[in-house]
Amino acid sequence: MSDSRTALIPQEIIRAKRDGATLAEADIAALVGGIGAGAVTEAQVAAFCMAVFFRGMDMDERVALTRAMTDSGRTLSWRDLDLPGPVLDKHSTGGVGDTVSLMLAPLVAAAGGFVPMISGRGLGHTGGTLDKLEAIPGYDATPSHDRFRRTVREVGCAIIGQTADLAPADKVIYGVRDVTATVESIPLITASILSKKLAAGLDGLVMDVKTGSGAFMPAFAASRELADSIAAVATGAGLPTVALVTPMDQPLAPAAGNALEVRIAIEHLEGGHGVSRLHGVTMALAAELLVLGKLEPDLDSALGKLERVLANGRAAETFQRMIAALGGPHDLMEHPDKHLPRAPLVRPVAAAAAGTVLAIDTRAIGMAVVALGGGRTRSADPVDHAVGLTGLVALGDTLDAGQPLALVHGRDEAAMAAAAAMIAGAVTIGEGGAAVGALVQARIVG
Repeated sequence: MSDSRTALIPQEIIRAKRDGATLAEADIAALVGGIGAGAVTEAQVAAFCMAVFFRGMDMDERVALTRAMTDSGRTLSWRDLDLPGPVLDKHSTGGVGDTVSLMLAPLVAAAGGFVPMISGRGLGHTGGTLDKLEAIPGYDATPSHDRFRRTVREVGCAIIGQTADLAPADKVIYGVRDVTATVESIPLITASILSKKLAAGLDGLVMDVKTGSGAFMPAFAASRELADSIAAVATGAGLPTVALVTPMDQPLAPAAGNALEVRIAIEHLEGGHGVSRLHGVTMALAAELLVLGKLEPDLDSALGKLERVLANGRAAETFQRMIAALGGPHDLMEHPDKHLPRAPLVRPVAAAAAGTVLAIDTRAIGMAVVALGGGRTRSADPVDHAVGLTGLVALGDTLDAGQPLALVHGRDEAAMAAAAAMIAGAVTIGEGGAAVGALVQARIVG
């Protein structure tokens, strides 16, 4: 979709999209360039986002928007480091008890990939990978560019936050979307996610699109549409991508809360995973990356390699090296309780009646963590890394009356009581069996 003519001025681009026209690549590039340079006003950004919200964008427009947002700032290149393996990453639309990134990055690195993972903070009911890592004393989630690159080269992975010069137009557009009721636009979501991933200089991406009661888009049809868009646009922009749709109809791990989820990650990497949902989703996503990066020929051999680096301790060692390289303690794996904060109060939430767990309002579970202080409703809110939930029940569990639905970890009795009430209301107990879906509900190859 190339166009050599002079691009339209911002208001004419907005008018064209408002009226349902397909925008030329030059017009999209001009508008996004103006946003990045501050020449396009916030009102014009809002009008453009609303026009896209109602009129949509075809795939060529989405690719052009994504590329323009990528080009609005720094783009990373790893070629000068002569890395002996592919540069790979994973992104998730977010959920509750979703500790996948903390395990996936060292697993893939231990299996021969290089993972420069740029993650975000939690907002609303969803947890954020950066908040979890910042529960670790000394961990630098915003290192210098040189330290980030050095850690990726020497360790194989580094998980950090988005820098100000990476896809800066996205930061402006997202801030406007957040306050203008245009967040749920699939073209805008696609470009927002992928502009940062393209700027990271990746050779392959796996996308985890959540569906269910704890997902950003609860309905499967909408989740599938987003997964299709991301896989198609990423590949169209030159980034080989596979998107998996996975269920968030219950917390992925039996714990939710920042330090508590770091403990879960440590236990998993040290072999205490069993056959959990968290393990299954992590391995499925990591296996896709090994195949995308041509480290293994197929998913079965990729899963075998991942199980080996988990069993022989290489993945755990890689995680520890990453933590130390970015300022955290050198003995976190051996002595997590020495370093990770703990809440002073722990209270059970008792089941009101006997029966089977038939449904879980996963969003409400996430909001219970927020009520304890472990999440945020505004990006500037502080986070208490120690609070959260453990021992969360799962779909299909059979309980006696009075048996715990969860253990609440907190500092304040009133906040703990509020969280307990939310948990009690979120879990439906009755007779019969619970419908538990497959760990991967759709797989889309770009």
